[in-house]
Amino acid sequence: MDDTWAKYAEAFSSPENPVLDELARDCYANYESQSMLSGYLQGRILSMLSKMIRPRRVLEVGTYLGYSAMCLAEGLAEDGKVITLDIDEKTNAVARAYVARSAHSSRIDFRLGPAIDIIPGLDETFDLVFIDADKPNYAAYYDLAFPKVREGGFLIADNVLWKGKVVEPESTHDSHTRALHEFNKKVRADGRVSHVLLPVRDGLMVVRKERG
Repeated sequence: MDDTWAKYAEAFSSPENPVLDELARDCYANYESQSMLSGYLQGRILSMLSKMIRPRRVLEVGTYLGYSAMCLAEGLAEDGKVITLDIDEKTNAVARAYVARSAHSSRIDFRLGPAIDIIPGLDETFDLVFIDADKPNYAAYYDLAFPKVREGGFLIADNVLWKGKVVEPESTHDSHTRALHEFNKKVRADGRVSHVLLPVRDGLMVVRKERG
């Protein structure tokens, strides 16, 4: 999205809460990997989608600093919970500290370890899954999570446009671009779902599970 359009969209969207605002400022000031943060506009979209779905159980693959987990928690059903997975102890500690100061501290469940190992052991049925982790494993995360999503539930994958690199000739794709392009093709070919790729920020693939 053109930066001017993005700023206009932000100006006419609901504000983020003070904890999210502080976390975003902390990230942009102190972390080189700031592009990994969902950010204001995408965060408001995740919050709105969660409010529309009203999930009881959310699975997030890729916690980073906890920004998106808190956004997804804004729409939880009364007895809802976000289970968020990550492998980085340092950023996970920051995420836990910010979440502890939020209104959602008791509703976000942190799990530290490889998602490929953790997901098979989760005895939950999910209404919403958000994938925002290492790109080469997107297809694996999708396949592992899909059986645990209820019919009518949703999976959302971030970064599926990969700064526009996915539209370049396939012969020029690096490993991450190739993985994301293959993931997009995988979703398109999946007859069990309906889906839309939203060209917001770095691209959000929104998938609805129509049948098992």
